[in-house]
Amino acid sequence: MVIARCFAGDSFFLERVVFPFELLSFACPPGADLEIWTHGLGGPELIETIPVQDLVIESSGPGTLEAVGGLLRDDLLESWAAAG
Repeated sequence: MVIARCFAGDSFFLERVVFPFELLSFACPPGADLEIWTHGLGGPELIETIPVQDLVIESSGPGTLEAVGGLLRDDLLESWAAAG
């Protein structure tokens, strides 16, 4: 379980708990950052900070999605289902 925090200055803030194999979709302003936190022995620990422009999934027409990191969304879902 991790905590996802997305923020863009004083105008936008989103915080969600994300469980293993759970997908999180959200909309945010350009230029926002996503932080992934976990709870360690000493308290909260920042694992990674990711610019949201690296995570964008865009629609290229009805029912189709652009590739993200070289994989299509359906490929990601199949690989996560196989891992479970």
